Amino acid sequence: METIGLKIREVRKANGMTIKHVAQSLDIDQALISKYENDRRYPSEEHMLVIAQFFEDCGNALMTQWISDKIYSIVKKYPTYAEKAIEVAEERIAYLSKAQAMDAPRLDKALEIKINTANTLHTKWNSLKPLEATALAKMQEHFRLAYTHESNKIEGNTLTLQDTFLVIKEGLTISGKTMTEHLEAINHSDAIDFIDDIVSRKEVLSSRTINEIHSLILRGIDSPNAGRYRQVPVMINGSAHKPPQPFLIDKYMEDYYHFYELNKDAMHPILLAAEMHERLVTIHPYIDGNGRTSRLIMNLILLRHGYTIANLKGDNISKLKYYRALNKVQTDHDSTEFYHLILDAVIESLEAHIGLAG
Repeated sequence: METIGLKIREVRKANGMTIKHVAQSLDIDQALISKYENDRRYPSEEHMLVIAQFFEDCGNALMTQWISDKIYSIVKKYPTYAEKAIEVAEERIAYLSKAQAMDAPRLDKALEIKINTANTLHTKWNSLKPLEATALAKMQEHFRLAYTHESNKIEGNTLTLQDTFLVIKEGLTISGKTMTEHLEAINHSDAIDFIDDIVSRKEVLSSRTINEIHSLILRGIDSPNAGRYRQVPVMINGSAHKPPQPFLIDKYMEDYYHFYELNKDAMHPILLAAEMHERLVTIHPYIDGNGRTSRLIMNLILLRHGYTIANLKGDNISKLKYYRALNKVQTDHDSTEFYHLILDAVIESLEAHIGLAG
């Protein structure tokens, strides 16, 4: 079985170098390199990085072997836990490899143009404030009612826009519609009020915040699972993406908040909102209500930065486009299509708000 020591010796000889030459070039003790090559010492991370950089053409192979040996040395001590530990590690690596999970995204020219358009509209919208109170209230009611209708429609709710209005504002029961559909409308409307309150109180984004939003979404529909991470594996119909196993959710969500803290002041707010939306859907921490919760988190971030509510439509064509964009991120690690989708929704919303305000 090949080891890192044998690999270093093999690469050194292939490059026609003596141990003395390598030691002098890297300023590492000659005897220590000899011990590395004979597997009497395991190279330190610092030395391994130097050696890999020195043998540039073989650097990846050297680091791969070094990491493999390190994993083997740990697993060998705890064989009982090896299979499960490797499964966990593989899922974590798959998630973290997604476009360098903690890095801010790179933008193409088309995205930059749309961001500039959104910035201009954002400035114009905020220059119109403060709006007359009654006019603002009616405008908010109009857009938030439409948002509730469309977000629920994406998830299969069959209430029309008028039905949604009658359920939320008039307290009516719509014949032929299920109690769940009625509760979804009421709950989503209350969740929008809740994120408004979070924004006004400048509350930090935390696990408590998101769990409370989710709890509102499933209130009276699935109380045992409302605001609680799932305890069972799930599959997403029509998607190649497989959400993480339940025992990984806590760690994935820890990464989720860590990403937010790293990027909340560095990333453009629209892209940050898109990322927090997509990442929550991808983790899929809840049994149900992940999509609605993710879209609410997106809009919480947009509202916090002075944007208007972005409404993703629930008609078949729009829904297919939405799911395809999400799937592109989840399977190909390419966020471009999803960014375009969210930017288009933000621009459309800003233009509509400015139009009514004018």
